[in-house]
Order: sequence, then C-alpha cells, then structure tokens
Amino acid sequence: MSATRIPPIQCLLTFEALARLRSVTQAAEELCVTSSAVSHRVKQLEQILGTKLFGRADFSLTTEGSEYLAHVREGLSILERFPSTASAPGKRKLRLAVTPTFARSILIPRLRQFTEAYPEIDLALHVSIPLLDVVAEDADLVVRFGTGRYADVEHICLTRDEVTPLASPAFVREHGPFDSVADLEGAQLLRSPLEPWRTWFAAHQLDWPEPADGSQFNDIGLMCDAAAAGMGIGLVRLRLGAPWLESGALVKLFTRSVPSPHAHYLCWQTGTMDRWECAAFADWLKKAMA
Repeated sequence: MSATRIPPIQCLLTFEALARLRSVTQAAEELCVTSSAVSHRVKQLEQILGTKLFGRADFSLTTEGSEYLAHVREGLSILERFPSTASAPGKRKLRLAVTPTFARSILIPRLRQFTEAYPEIDLALHVSIPLLDVVAEDADLVVRFGTGRYADVEHICLTRDEVTPLASPAFVREHGPFDSVADLEGAQLLRSPLEPWRTWFAAHQLDWPEPADGSQFNDIGLMCDAAAAGMGIGLVRLRLGAPWLESGALVKLFTRSVPSPHAHYLCWQTGTMDRWECAAFADWLKKAMA
C-alpha cells in the first residue's frame, strides 16, 4: 500500500469509536468533534477503502467492516505504545488560491463546515487575480474565474451565475425610476473587465458600446462597495452580490437577470488529487456549491 492510500489516523480513531459505541453522538463526544465530523470521517474512510463499513442505521458492521476493525484495533494498540506518534500525527497542509469576492461571498460563509469536518487539515488561503490568472505559485488548488479553457491544468466548473444591474437604494431614488433597460442610457455605469456590460446589452438586443467612461474595478467586491456608496450602477453576479442584496445595501434595478459568460472553476495540476486532503476539499467544495 502506498503512503497516499493510508487513511488518516483521525478516520481510523473515529471508525473504531463508532463501531464500539454505535452512536454518532457518543462518538463525537468521546472524540471532542461534531457529529458532522464523525459522519464525514467515516465516509472518507469508506471512500479510501472502496467498501462499506457499516451496513445499517444501527451502525452494525458489514463483514468487511468487522475484518477491518480487527486490523484497526491491532494497529491502534501498537501506536498506543508510542504516544508521540499516535497523539501528534501532524496536520495536513492545503494551500488554496482563491479570487477575493468568491472567498468573501461564497467560500468563507461555508468554510466552518469544512474545518469542523476536517480538523486535521490546515487550510491556507491566498488571493488570486481573476482573468489574469495571477496565483500563488505554491498553491495546491486554485479557484479561477474565466471561460474554463485551461489547457495547462485539470479543472471542474464550480458554479455558473447570472448578472443583473445593482445600485444603492439612495441612487435609485435620486436617479430613477428605472422602468426599462432604456433608462440605463446616460446613467453612471460602473465598469469591470470581469463583467462587461455587453453581456447585458446583447441580451436585450441593444447595440450600445461598452462604456468608455466611469469608475473601473478589477474586483467585483470593490465594485459592489462602490455601488453601495452611491457611485453608480454595477453589473453584478447574483451569487457574488448576495451579501449586499441581503443587507439591503444594493437592490436590483430589474427583475430579469442574464447568464454570465464566465464561471468559477477549481483547478489543479495532474497528480494533486492523489493527496487525500486535496480530494476531500474538492469533493466538499463541489457539494457546498450545489
């Protein structure tokens, strides 16, 4: 067995506790983790082994589970003779390069779920620059924003989104009403290469050129802050703009939204997913974005 396929010791300890106690709640209390972490660890162990360990809701073991439990207990008993090895297995380091607004609006609000499920993983976040693909050179996983044509890396699409114009309530009161898209003509449109206005114009059969004047931002979060401060109207993806919409700092000008030509992708070099911590994070992030 190669080192990359040896299950984390936390998974083995959780499996042994759950097999002995037959209660997720009691196993979580004994291990000082959440019930969710217990479930995630057992699932991770089953994925690594490629077999079901528990057969029913009462946590009775399968035949394979019973056989594996005997090996696990034998191994743990050996490790108990060497406390420094068993009690300090060391955390696995995972370095993620992520675009700023995706991190603030989407990742951070969900990240506690991951850290609770995988306390053995130390996650380090580094900022990447969208479209320019400027990332930390030593990042294990990278969240890119763009077209998805990445020949240099393996990747999966995390989320697509729709865009719609947003502005502050005060701006709408002062410069509105905006009853139709035509009312945008002559308005203060905030600009960003990440979300060109031609997407909105084309969807409404308008041959207007891309705005050549007005404040420009290379970060959607900064553009949202500027719009919330009354500087103008931003064309914003709904999932990224959710915090500003939910707080009331920004409001929709129209009920319609249109698909963005870009999306967020999780990217990695070939071989990265052989490391269980990278595979665990990718699997968690895909499910969290569903």
